[in-house]
Amino acid sequence: MLPTRDEILRSVTFKTSRSGGKGGQNVNKVSSKVELIFSVDTFEHFSDEEKVLLKEKLQNRLDSEGLLHIVSQEDRSQLLNKEKTIVKLIDLLKRSLVVQKKRKPTKIPKGVIEKRLKNKASTAEKKRNRKVTDF
Repeated sequence: MLPTRDEILRSVTFKTSRSGGKGGQNVNKVSSKVELIFSVDTFEHFSDEEKVLLKEKLQNRLDSEGLLHIVSQEDRSQLLNKEKTIVKLIDLLKRSLVVQKKRKPTKIPKGVIEKRLKNKASTAEKKRNRKVTDF
């Protein structure tokens, strides 16, 4: 089960820095780029199975210490960038904790096979009728 936003906020750390892009002279003065750092191992609200699942699904996004970094520098406002990183983290956790159902292989029904063969035969008959017969 996904923990609440407040529980997640208690366990993340934020780093701010100057971002590139839009903003003119404001870019040189204000630290609007926000980096959210989340540790899967130290987060207490996930069970061991959920932690293993998260590590498996997010293995390409975790650094060598097992920390997840999410960066946002789209807006000029630090607060908006902070909100965007939180939303990204929650969305990422939701998608990573979904367990796919195991696929059960099914047999193709006889009616479907017969219909496909009938269509195939009718197409072949059409093409046979288009040929010019040699007398």
